[in-house]
Amino acid sequence: MVKVLFLILFFATVLQGNAKGIDEVQKVKYPGGKTYMFRVTFKDKNGTPYKLSQPLEFLSAKALSRRTRQHLQLDSTDLPINPEYIKAINATGANVVSRSKWNNTVLVRSHNLDVLKGLSNLSCVKETKKVWTSPDSITPVSSRAKYHTEFKRWNTVEQSHYGVATEQNKMVGCQKLHNMGYTGRGITIAVLDGGFMNVDLIPCMQEVDIVGWKDFVVPASPDIFKEMDHGTKVLSVMAANVPNTFVGTAPGAAYWLLRCEDNQTESQAEEDYWAAAVEFADSVGVDIISSSLGFHAFDDSSTDYRYSDLDGYTALISRSASMLAGKGIILVNSAGNDGMGTWKKINVPADADNILSVGAVTPNRRNAAFSSIGPSADGRIKPDIMAQGSPTTVITGRGTIIDDMGTSFSTPVITGMVACLWQSCRDKTALEIINLVRLCSDNSVNPDNIYGYGIPDFVKAFDMGRNKKRSK
Repeated sequence: MVKVLFLILFFATVLQGNAKGIDEVQKVKYPGGKTYMFRVTFKDKNGTPYKLSQPLEFLSAKALSRRTRQHLQLDSTDLPINPEYIKAINATGANVVSRSKWNNTVLVRSHNLDVLKGLSNLSCVKETKKVWTSPDSITPVSSRAKYHTEFKRWNTVEQSHYGVATEQNKMVGCQKLHNMGYTGRGITIAVLDGGFMNVDLIPCMQEVDIVGWKDFVVPASPDIFKEMDHGTKVLSVMAANVPNTFVGTAPGAAYWLLRCEDNQTESQAEEDYWAAAVEFADSVGVDIISSSLGFHAFDDSSTDYRYSDLDGYTALISRSASMLAGKGIILVNSAGNDGMGTWKKINVPADADNILSVGAVTPNRRNAAFSSIGPSADGRIKPDIMAQGSPTTVITGRGTIIDDMGTSFSTPVITGMVACLWQSCRDKTALEIINLVRLCSDNSVNPDNIYGYGIPDFVKAFDMGRNKKRSK
C-alpha cells in the first residue's frame, strides 16, 4: 500500500533497497502461524436490544451533547450490532476482533480459510470478504528510542513566541486567534496514527492534555508509546507549547491518541481499524479527528483501489469518513504524497465527502510536487485546502526538532486551527465550519484540483463566522 504517512519512508526505502540481506536477517516468523481476517457485512440490525431512545447505553453524555448542540438526530447507524449476530460468528470458530456499527460489519480472524464458507451460510450475513493474510515474517517490534530532555539552544527563536513553528503557523493566521484566547480550549481532537513514540516521556509533551489512548490494530501493540513516532510528530504540530522554541496551532485542546495503522502489513483490514477508531472517537465525544493516513495499494494487489473508486463511498474507510460531519465531527485528513508517482491522485479516505482533505505547499505558498491531486471520481474538488508541508517543523520521538515533508504534517497545522476557529464559533455545526474554512481560503473563487480552495486565512474565517452570527 502506498500510504500518506510521510516521504521520509520513501527515501529510506530507496537507501535501503540494496540491503535486502540485512533486512531478512532482522525478520522473525509471524507469531501464531498463518492467519486470515475477513470482513463480514450483516443484512440488518433486527433484534438488537439497543434503542435510539436510550442512547446513553452506547454513546457518552459528551457525544450526545455534541449532537444536540448541532441539532443532529440519532439514526440506525448509531445502534450497535446485534449481539446475537456476534455470537453466531464466534460459533463458526472465527473470532470477532473488530466491529463497525456504522457499516454493520465485523472483522473476524481465523487460522482456517474454510471458516469463510460457514460465515457465508449464516442467515444474518449479507457479504464476506477476505481482507488480510498474515505475512510469512515480520520485523520485531523495536525498542523505545532514546530521547533528549532539552532542546538545543539554536532551536530558540528570539522575539518569536512560536519559535521554529512561526512560519507554518503564520501562513494560516494562527497568532491573532491565539492572542484573542482561542487556542483550542474546550475542543477535543482525536489523532489517528500508527504510533506515538515517547509521547509519555518527552518533557515538552508532558503539559499536553491527553485524555486517553487506545489501540485498534489486531493484534494490539503492548505499548503505543513504543511504536513509530509518526503520531508524535503529528501531535507536536498541534499540541506542543514551549514558548520561543515551538508552539503548535492548538496547545489548548484536549487529545485522544488512537492507533489504527499496522506498521507490519498493508491491507484493507486497516480500514476496519480506522472505522472502529472513528466510531470510538464519536462515542467519547471527540469534536475533530486528525488523520494522517491514506490507502490505495495493498500487499494483495487484487484488492488495490482504482481511480474510479475514489467517490467517497466505495471504500469502507471513505464511507465512514463521509458520515462524520453528520455525527457532528470534523475530519481533517491528509491528501496523500503521490503527486510525483504514477498514481498521483488523493488516497482514501481523502476522497470522502464533507471533510477537509489537506495538501502541502512550500513556505512560498507553492504547491509541493509530491502533494496528491484530485478530483474525486465523482468530480468534487480535491484536495480541499492546503498548508505548509514542504517542509513542516515537527518534534520527533527522540525529542528533537526537525523539518519533515508530507501532507501528514500539513494536516495537523490545519486541524489545530480548525479547533481554534470552532472554539470561537461554538454555535456552528461541523458542516458550517468546513464550509467556512473553504470560503476563507485564497483560491476559493476559482478552486482547482491541484491547489483546492487554497490556503485558509483563519482570521478571515473568524471574522466571517462572527459576522454571520451577529447577522442572525
